[in-house]
Amino acid sequence: MHEHVQPGRHAGGGVGGAKGQRRGLAVKPWVKTSLAPGSKVVTEYLEETGLQASLDAVGFHLVGYGCTTCIGNSGPLDEAVSAAIADGDLMVASVLSGNRNFEGRVHQEVRTNWLASPPLVVAYALAGTTRINLAEDPIGEGADGGPIYLRDIWPSNQEVRDAFDQVSAEMFERQYADVFTGPQSWQAIDVSDADTYTWENSTYIKQPPFFSVGASLDQGVDIQKARVFAVLGDSVTTDHISPAGAIQPASPAGEYLQQHGVNVVDFNSYGSRRGNHEVMMRGTFANIRIRNEMVPGTEGGYTNHVPTGDQLAIYDAAVRYQGEGIPLVLFAGKEYGTGSSRDWAAKGTRLLGIKAVIAESFERIHRSNLIGMGVLPLQFAEGETRTTFGGPRR
Repeated sequence: MHEHVQPGRHAGGGVGGAKGQRRGLAVKPWVKTSLAPGSKVVTEYLEETGLQASLDAVGFHLVGYGCTTCIGNSGPLDEAVSAAIADGDLMVASVLSGNRNFEGRVHQEVRTNWLASPPLVVAYALAGTTRINLAEDPIGEGADGGPIYLRDIWPSNQEVRDAFDQVSAEMFERQYADVFTGPQSWQAIDVSDADTYTWENSTYIKQPPFFSVGASLDQGVDIQKARVFAVLGDSVTTDHISPAGAIQPASPAGEYLQQHGVNVVDFNSYGSRRGNHEVMMRGTFANIRIRNEMVPGTEGGYTNHVPTGDQLAIYDAAVRYQGEGIPLVLFAGKEYGTGSSRDWAAKGTRLLGIKAVIAESFERIHRSNLIGMGVLPLQFAEGETRTTFGGPRR
């Protein structure tokens, strides 16, 4: 379970866990569980009501606060589970109460992600599968061997109200009284006495090129002798374009960080390094689930360099094209740029040297962001698509 839910919803998840525990249910061994609320107040009222103990008993232990599991920071899967996914080419799922269900974001081996309320998250964890009709099928066997259904553990309105009544204004005041002081670990960080942050050698913050005098972000609207950089399908999200999750060691961004002395364990996520354009441009189109039709049968951020035919990482191909002085265009299908309004999806596109994106339709905010970065969002004429003019290989 994750943040982005009302207190009553978290209480409902706790009630469901408590009722499941009393009936003898437990999370299946192949299911990885976590609890990451957005506030310490959630922990306090779950503990006050005894619901945290019940959640602990069924496997939903506190792992942290804020963006943790939902953005890929939950750590590796169990080795046996990971091996089974690879050996069987399994399509496995996550169920979360966050607000993003981009593929590969919770974990790069997990392709499908379903958004649900906390009580349903608990129910699916107890069932151990999403291939179930929770309205009719039992989610497991109770201690007496009898079937247990969703209706048996579903929290009533009164049970949720009783738990929610434990929430008080004093809880918020107490938890946030020293919010700007931070814990001892925060206070112990060695920092400079300067008035500004000494960021020059930081791998988190780097001066971007967008506003530099004489910046080499080429001017003008003429696009001549361009090459097709990638051909993408429908519903390409901003998370496909600029992922926010885990950074892979063998990716261009991972190699950059290692070259700058950052250990793999300290990579953090793309989302945490948005202040460093060197990381973010290397992460553009680096989502492991993106599919470029120029390299059929391949998932991830790869493309074919024209005219050599060399298959390269997206970033490496962009660097080669920039060295050759060749502008780039990208083709896509319907609903290009859906999802969160992520400005780096447009910034990274520009930094890679892409001058225009030609698609059947655009998400409104991403289209505006592309324009703001000087990338032309061009729409196919009615009846025309990316396959009209010879397909991705032409």
